Amino acid sequence: MIWNKIESAPREKIEELQLARLKDTVERVYTLTPFYKKKFEELELKPSDINSLEDIKKLPFTKKQDLRNHYPFGLFTVPMSEVVRVHSSSGTTGKPTVVGYTQADMDVWDEVMARAFTMAGANSEDIVHNGYGYGLFTGGLGFHNGAGKIGATVVPASGGCSERQLMLMRDFGSTILTCTPSFALHMAELASTAGNNYLKDYKLKAGIFGAEPTSIGLKEEVKRAWGIDYHEVYGLSEIIGPGVACSCKSSPLLHVFEDHFFVEIIDPKTGESLPDGERGELVITPLTKQALPLLRYRTGDITSIIKEPCKCGRTLLRMESIVGRADDMLIVNGVNVYPSQIEHVIANAQGVTLNYQIIADKKGYLDKLEIKVEVSDEIMSDNISEMERIKKDIQTALLNNLYIKASVKLVEPRSIERSMGKAIRIIDKRV
Repeated sequence: MIWNKIESAPREKIEELQLARLKDTVERVYTLTPFYKKKFEELELKPSDINSLEDIKKLPFTKKQDLRNHYPFGLFTVPMSEVVRVHSSSGTTGKPTVVGYTQADMDVWDEVMARAFTMAGANSEDIVHNGYGYGLFTGGLGFHNGAGKIGATVVPASGGCSERQLMLMRDFGSTILTCTPSFALHMAELASTAGNNYLKDYKLKAGIFGAEPTSIGLKEEVKRAWGIDYHEVYGLSEIIGPGVACSCKSSPLLHVFEDHFFVEIIDPKTGESLPDGERGELVITPLTKQALPLLRYRTGDITSIIKEPCKCGRTLLRMESIVGRADDMLIVNGVNVYPSQIEHVIANAQGVTLNYQIIADKKGYLDKLEIKVEVSDEIMSDNISEMERIKKDIQTALLNNLYIKASVKLVEPRSIERSMGKAIRIIDKRV
């Protein structure tokens, strides 16, 4: 089922709509945002110079620091009397990035999230257990309102309180689960302590997961643990929140809602555009945002895009799952590696779980990498030969597949702290 017919429109129609909306957005920021007007003047550029989608390359990039430099409302293009909602990042690394929404922006957000729920097979008959955090974080309310748009019943569980969440899911008969994949796996582990047949107590049929880069192995583990269809949603608060893209039932690739978001892939070092199918940094220009329209926002997320239509009937271009972040990439003795690549290796190992932690340090002038991995409940820690075999298999796979030499330390089940939100996988002691 498709929520909006634009999702299956001919590419010519989609691109025609994109161009019209891009021109409007460029004119809007040039007229209403001194920051962008100055950028245009520095580039000797005017809105009238944008006459094709290819011309978007003429426009300046926007970075997270630009939002911080204009904290809190300096990049808004409407008076606060027209702003009906404000969200922000956590601000743990400095000033938070603040985003605002007009009622028109809220309507767009509800629309794209309704599309995501429809991709997961949800409708007004479903009960959505929303385990994303509410408050300034965009996840909880973004999913909440999208579920309401399709008429589903929403359980606003928020994050944490795992045992209570399991009780509510079981007693209310929830059919759709929305939360981070790491939290979904954590709850499945907790539910399984009740016995091997715990799934009979739940009615879940699908989940919509996001907010953290996730390997194929972790996705498969969540699917297996809950016996559900796995759908991945992508978004970020600076653009709208969750709802930029979502996967359907036919493919793990994510459909980008192109009528509202224009996406590019660039080389993160040079800023040059990369061809379809090649991995690079994702750049997004929202095409319909009123309160906070941004030009060519550099997300820092690494992915690739393709334009081939999907078997589901949608013609929207598709992006692969986020491989990692440009600023989360580890360089270990000259080798570039992302946590999700390490996670994929761990997922293929026997006798361990997907709860792990990467610790980077220095030994003299060389990088040293240690990876802590929890063993599964079935592995006996006193079986030294078995533990050594598992460690050796993982170390060999890391060397053969990623060309990195790492020390693997196997630890007891549930000894690595779980995250209720985004999993913190890396501790870099070199900086």
